Amino acid sequence: MSEPRGYLEPRPGSNYRQFFLRGRRIRAAVVYEAVHGPDPHTPEEFAREYGVPLDAVREALDHVANKLPLIEAERDREAADVRARGLDRPLRPWGS
Repeated sequence: MSEPRGYLEPRPGSNYRQFFLRGRRIRAAVVYEAVHGPDPHTPEEFAREYGVPLDAVREALDHVANKLPLIEAERDREAADVRARGLDRPLRPWGS
């Protein structure tokens, strides 16, 4: 993993190897998904809504672009864990 930069840092004890926004519990992939997902925000909107510097958003987007295989592997691992624990199924009413 590369060294942290200005607005990004690793999270000691985290299961994620990708970086987080410094001092926040926001993974770089969350920023990327918010900007490139099904209901996209502009980087400026994300920065304003989450109260982070625009340069931090840009740095997170760059981090994901440069570490896409890592980000995808972490996403796939998390999805497999959710499925394995049955958390992807709807809750059944009590007594069913």
